[in-house]
Amino acid sequence: MGTQRPRLLDQVRDRIRRLSYSYRTEKTYVHWIRRFILFHGKRHPTDMGAEEVEAYLTHLAVKRRVSASTQNQALSAILFLYRQVLETELPWMENIVRAKRPKRLPVVLSRGEVGAVLGHLQEPFWLMASLLYGSGLRVSECLRLRIKDLDFEYRQVTVRNGKGAKDRVTMLPDTLTGPIHARMQRLTTLFGSDRDSEVAGASMPVALARKYPAARREWSWQFLFPARRPARDHESGLQVRHHAHEKPLQRAVRSAVRNAGINKPASCHTFRHCFATHLLENGYDIRTVQELLGHKDVSTTMIYTHVLKKGGRGVRSPLD
Repeated sequence: MGTQRPRLLDQVRDRIRRLSYSYRTEKTYVHWIRRFILFHGKRHPTDMGAEEVEAYLTHLAVKRRVSASTQNQALSAILFLYRQVLETELPWMENIVRAKRPKRLPVVLSRGEVGAVLGHLQEPFWLMASLLYGSGLRVSECLRLRIKDLDFEYRQVTVRNGKGAKDRVTMLPDTLTGPIHARMQRLTTLFGSDRDSEVAGASMPVALARKYPAARREWSWQFLFPARRPARDHESGLQVRHHAHEKPLQRAVRSAVRNAGINKPASCHTFRHCFATHLLENGYDIRTVQELLGHKDVSTTMIYTHVLKKGGRGVRSPLD
């Protein structure tokens, strides 16, 4: 008997890991590929093509009424399946009904409102939210911070593998250096107990784990916000300590917004909007803010000028 060929979804996972995509991307792509196959009665993708892809994406927009970003996510997963796994190039799918992308302005809190929300947060959520606001981080970027990413001498934070697989450098607020040092001091106890137990260390990107197998047990590679309990690594099978999950932080922020009496649909990502808006209010150049946020195009950063007290697009009326 010949060697049995791996199942399709296992081939997808293997290809994603070889390309060093994030675990979140892996879960998302596998989810949409599975949904695509189930939608067409479990037919194998090699027996389908552009027509079936168009039908599924149109279904998402028309019947499911998903957002444009969700539809694009599904499209990216299916294109990955055909191009990277099945090595098949699909013709341009011009008949897809595209979900409409609404033009929504970001929710922004005043400085007083930010302070009120932070005042209703306890550790470690206070420090997490303070970094979201003080450094302009996304939630995932904050939770993935490692000790080595913090530079106290130059007061900067290095964001590794951010959106678009890009690194960037942003500021480390002076007011957070003390609380971060205090947290690191507390983490040394957890670090020591992990080294004395069967925990293999911090979870690592697949390629780095292969190249530097001992790095996961070094202090510099530990997460600033580690998970409370170790868990099995999906790639190596080792017991490792991942970073904290985003759900508890999101719940804590929602509760803090409610307790602060703020009647705005604020979330964790709102702190990043506040970071950008308040910097622009302070007179910083929009290109500088663009680099700190890691935006590819300055037009994305321009949306924050809507709340500046200078009218539309930050322009002062000639009447004034």
